[in-house]
Amino acid sequence: MDVRQLNPGVDGTVAGDLLRVQRAAYAVEAALIGDDRIPTLWESLDELRAAPLRWLGAFTPSGEPPVPAGGEPPVPAGGEPPVPAGTDSRVGPPDTVPARPYEPAGRLVGAVAWTEDATTLDIDRLVVDPAAHRRGVGRALVGALLTRAGDRTVLVATGRANRPARALYESFGFTALGDAEPVPGLWITRYALPGRAAATRSA
Repeated sequence: MDVRQLNPGVDGTVAGDLLRVQRAAYAVEAALIGDDRIPTLWESLDELRAAPLRWLGAFTPSGEPPVPAGGEPPVPAGGEPPVPAGTDSRVGPPDTVPARPYEPAGRLVGAVAWTEDATTLDIDRLVVDPAAHRRGVGRALVGALLTRAGDRTVLVATGRANRPARALYESFGFTALGDAEPVPGLWITRYALPGRAAATRSA
């Protein structure tokens, strides 16, 4: 699996591929939680491209055999609306993920988007193509972001009833901060993974 930086805002091809994966992933989550009022499920191509987010994508090689059915639990992460202040490339540490441009070689099977500032990295969404479940795609993407975060605190939110996604984040050491109801009847659970600097101060 190859993890690359993506820029859907300037590349229409990658934007279309991202929208395909995102809609498929959130359709799975909607079925899992019994509620399709997930804003990113209904996001348009223009809205996706305009979102002030940073992106990583996971690709399988072009010649890789078809992915078996049944797969990795859905792990889309729905959170607060993106924060434009976190999009300044001068904020935060230097990139720790190789900045490889998007290329058509390989198939996009998952993606993660986030905002960040000097102290916090906020995962806005994590989506895995249902055809690529149980291939470690979500785990690889979260791991790449934790490497990028360094000493910073990492935040994420996901559907309260989405047990597979919650189990994924908890396996990385995230702790639940509490539940919220952004839409009546639609509950999410917020998580945080304190950075090393924050953990040292609280010790």
